[in-house]
Amino acid sequence: MLRALLWIQIVYIVYELHFPLETGIFGLNLVNMLFLATLFGVWLHKKDTVHPRAMLRSGIVIFFVTLIAAFFLAQARAPADFQDDITYLKTALFYPLLYFLYLHCRQDEKNTRWMIILVLVVAAVAGVQAIRQGLDYGIGTYVETHRASGPFGTTFAMANRAGVYYAMFLPMFIAIALMFRKQGRWRVAALAGIGILAFAILVTYSRQSYFIALVAAVVLFARRHLLLAVVLALALLTLNDYLPDSVTQRVAETRDATVSGDKYDVSTESRWEIWGGAMHMAQQYPLGVGLNRFQTMIGNYVPEYAGYDAHDFYVLTLCECGIFGLLALGWLLRRLFALAAFLRRSAPDDETRALALGFTVAVLCMAMGNFYGSPFLEGSVMGDFWILCGLLERYANLKLASAAAMQQTPAPARPPILATARILPPRATIPGTSQAPPLD
Repeated sequence: MLRALLWIQIVYIVYELHFPLETGIFGLNLVNMLFLATLFGVWLHKKDTVHPRAMLRSGIVIFFVTLIAAFFLAQARAPADFQDDITYLKTALFYPLLYFLYLHCRQDEKNTRWMIILVLVVAAVAGVQAIRQGLDYGIGTYVETHRASGPFGTTFAMANRAGVYYAMFLPMFIAIALMFRKQGRWRVAALAGIGILAFAILVTYSRQSYFIALVAAVVLFARRHLLLAVVLALALLTLNDYLPDSVTQRVAETRDATVSGDKYDVSTESRWEIWGGAMHMAQQYPLGVGLNRFQTMIGNYVPEYAGYDAHDFYVLTLCECGIFGLLALGWLLRRLFALAAFLRRSAPDDETRALALGFTVAVLCMAMGNFYGSPFLEGSVMGDFWILCGLLERYANLKLASAAAMQQTPAPARPPILATARILPPRATIPGTSQAPPLD
């Protein structure tokens, strides 16, 4: 039952926005109920076989403290809809808790490995859904409302979130394809995953995701072999001729040369104006304006963008949680890279080395994905990422425990050789019988 709950949560968390199911209890949705049921199952389960360090504990706890402080600051400085604020805080605090749940999920090495595989399968299936949407829309000409969002929403507005999700999990498949030297079937499956996620990123028309995916590929190819990275870079120079026209049109519209000079598209320029207003906000409120208050405050600095999101989670954190919130977020990212370094150091075989390397670049992609957007608190985008963090740390600790147990197990003793077998000659038999003559 516990295993089923763990698996169901991995699958459903990506589709919670696509298939919302309410429980009728304020503050509790189906994802929260699954979490509580799984937590109860973990509590009832037998004692854990390993005791991981929870390398993200300090980063998550400190970040939580700054979020809670920003919540109370918002209530004291500019009280608004309390129910909306408490729901926002609950969502911000909930999804990183999945890391602790799966880190201590009481599953053995085999089941933990299968859950890691399931996380990647869910990412690939989500990519297939985006591809279907993109093909239904058509990829001949770029249209703003014809951007695929996969399971992350019902409109094009969530396309950037979807693109970041696909780009975040793409390195896991690339690393498996590059590092698995003897497991041919897994390499083929990884190549299929690469193709699915790459095409899914294309049909989201998310330019930041294009850039993140290319960075991930170059970093991983350079890590495997520098010559491969050079070949990839040369291939990318000629890739423009083979991409759909809608993709090249989307990239080309970022900058437009006019008579008056180079101009950027409205989406790009609007971000710069919002960020400029956000810097004035941060200067005026160095301790932050309070959690969930950016959209109500940005209009005071950039009136034409009143009610807009920051489109950058680092800017959003600085404005809402202050400089201490930004430092806490930086510490959490540092702990994520420390976890990735631990996974690389403790990897005993090609499989774990591939997972560790892919995760390292996935963390980098996640960090880059929040520079041009703010999906860090989006549960459907980040939920399986936090789950993957817990599973990979647990898997590494299980591998280390198995290796230590094998080293401590003594070699089986050889059966003793009787001294008489070496000293006494073979006894003869009485002719015509099978009996040996009596010893004197």
